[in-house]
Amino acid sequence: MLDYVDLESELSEEERMVRDTAREFVEEKVKPDIGQHWIDGTFPMDLISEMGEMGFYAPNLDGYGLPNLSETAYGLLMQELEAADSGLRSMASVQGALVMYPIHAFGSEAQKDEWLPALGTGEAVGCFGLTEPEHGSNASAMATHAERDADGYVLNGAKTWITNSPISDVAIVWARDRSVDDDPVRGFLVETEWDGVSTNKIDEKLSLRASITGEIGLNDVRVPEENVLPGVEGMKGPLSCLTQARYGIAWGAVGAAMDCFQTALDYATDRDQFGKPIGGFQIQQEKLAEMATQITNAQLLAHRLAELKERGDLKPTQVSMAKRNNVRMAREQSRVAREMLGGNGITADYSPMRHITNLETVYTYEGTHDIHSLIIGHDLTGIPAFE
Repeated sequence: MLDYVDLESELSEEERMVRDTAREFVEEKVKPDIGQHWIDGTFPMDLISEMGEMGFYAPNLDGYGLPNLSETAYGLLMQELEAADSGLRSMASVQGALVMYPIHAFGSEAQKDEWLPALGTGEAVGCFGLTEPEHGSNASAMATHAERDADGYVLNGAKTWITNSPISDVAIVWARDRSVDDDPVRGFLVETEWDGVSTNKIDEKLSLRASITGEIGLNDVRVPEENVLPGVEGMKGPLSCLTQARYGIAWGAVGAAMDCFQTALDYATDRDQFGKPIGGFQIQQEKLAEMATQITNAQLLAHRLAELKERGDLKPTQVSMAKRNNVRMAREQSRVAREMLGGNGITADYSPMRHITNLETVYTYEGTHDIHSLIIGHDLTGIPAFE
């Protein structure tokens, strides 16, 4: 895999081990079948518990049986999972960054004890309910609401484009608490087997097909007081979770691009036309050189974010820059790799076309490219363009 400026030399022994273990897992357990899963619109369910056993869910958190790895090790894990397929990284990213992280950061001890070990091993699956049918980028305008009664809260509303929801045991649902002045946003641990909860699957996707996506319907769902996240109130809760997830996406997109590059390089040095490998022609070498350069720039940005995150200095706006840049890079370079494969590139035998379609979703979710542009623009100018 591409490492043009020898970032390998900066890794600790543990970080190399995590990367190599994930790479071996992907090569042996995921890549042989992931193309067919993508075609069929299915997720390799048998891998959920195996990834849990290997510590792939929230490995950068500590306690409750979690590995407490470095932020670089976590990033490398996301890189290797998305080198296989964005759907695989999405599953692990949602489980760790969007479900386990808020419980770890904002949950009660009882909530942590109940859910973190089970989620960490893959015994339980979680999902994150923020996006709504009418509220995507403007998540703070959410209509889902909670009202207190004598037994706790009653939730009503709908969430959509929710990774893992049809197979989840618990959902972190963000809703307006109408029982309090100003209707603050609160986080609720909603068990999907409760009365009034539905988690319908979204079918016929043309992207991220090897991922289970659905909705969360809430119809007079009763949530006990002990299932409210006590440690946070307001949009800080869901936005802090998104920062964690976007960090993983910035690394994951690099993995998808690296896989596309390696596929194109192997093909270019093996495929003969006009008496020599096509990689011997100047136009193909220019494509490979540009692809390697853009991937290397994105790698450097991801590694720098890990340094900042490790020492507690990482800003959400910096994560926005990396998510914006690295996903755009992967989206563009996957297309270059596909065109280098010619007609063979549109088959499931090669990964770039699958990565292209997946990256269309990654380009949009967890903050669209345009929204991240506005986030960075606001930070640079002090003027909020979206208000």
